[in-house]
Amino acid sequence: MLIPKLPIGDTVEFAVDWIEDHFGVVLDLVSDQLDFLISALKDVLLFLPPEIFILALSLFAYFAGKRNTKLAVGTAAGFLLIQNMGLWALSMETLALVLSSAMLALVIGIPVGILSAKSEVLHHTVRPVLDLMQTMPSFVYLIPALIFFGLGNVPGMIATVVFAMPPAIRLTNLGVRQVPKELVEVADAFGSTGWQKLIKVELPVALPTIMAGVNQCIMLALSMVVIAAMIGARGLGYQVLFGIQRVDIGLGFEAGLGIVIIAVVLDRLTQHLSPR
Repeated sequence: MLIPKLPIGDTVEFAVDWIEDHFGVVLDLVSDQLDFLISALKDVLLFLPPEIFILALSLFAYFAGKRNTKLAVGTAAGFLLIQNMGLWALSMETLALVLSSAMLALVIGIPVGILSAKSEVLHHTVRPVLDLMQTMPSFVYLIPALIFFGLGNVPGMIATVVFAMPPAIRLTNLGVRQVPKELVEVADAFGSTGWQKLIKVELPVALPTIMAGVNQCIMLALSMVVIAAMIGARGLGYQVLFGIQRVDIGLGFEAGLGIVIIAVVLDRLTQHLSPR
C-alpha cells in the first residue's frame, strides 16, 4: 500500500504566504530598521579616509595581539591591497553586512545558548532546529527572505543570520555546561544569586569557548556574502557574482581575494581577542 505524499512543501508555502499577508507591516518595519543598521555601519566605515582607517585597524590589531607586529603588518598589507585593487567601497559594504549580521546573530545566539545550557527542555528543543539550520542548503533560506523583505541587503542579512547563528548557540551552550561543578558549588556556598553566578563565574570561565563561537559565526557570515548577492546584497559578493555572469576571471578573482583578506583579518583578530 502506497503512503500518500505528505503536503510538506504546500504547508510551508501556505505558512509563508500567511505570514506575509498578516504581518506585512511588521516585516516592513523590521526591514527598515535592519536597512538603517547596515547603512549606518557602512557610513561609519566609509567616513574615515582609507589610509586613516587602515592605520587605526593596524594599531588595534597590534595591541589586540599583545604587541603582535606580524598581525599589524599583515592587516595593513591586506587592506592596502584591497585599496590598490579599487575595491575599498565594496569591501566596506561587505564588512558592514558581515558585522551587522554577525552582531544580530550573536545578540540572539548567545542568550539562547545560555538558556539552553540551563534548561534541558530548551536544549533538546533547540538541537533539532540547529541541525536543520546547519544542514539545510543555504539557497533555501533565500526564498522566504526574498518574499518577506524583497531585494537588497536586508534579505541577505536575514539569510546570513540564520546560517551563521548555530555555532554561537552550540558553543555558548557547551562552554557554560563545561564550567567545573566545583566552581559553581563554591559560588552557591557564598550565597551568590543565579545572576551573580552567571556573570562572575560561568561566563568568565566559558568565555574562550564562547569566543570560538563568535569566530565561527563571523566566518560563516563571510561565507554567505556571494550567495546573499543573488538576492540583491551588495558588496564584494555581488562583484564575484557579476564576474561569474560575465565570465570575467580577473574581476571575480580580485573580489574573491578581497573577501579572503577580510576573512583572514577578522579570524586572526577574534582569535587574539579570545582569552587563553
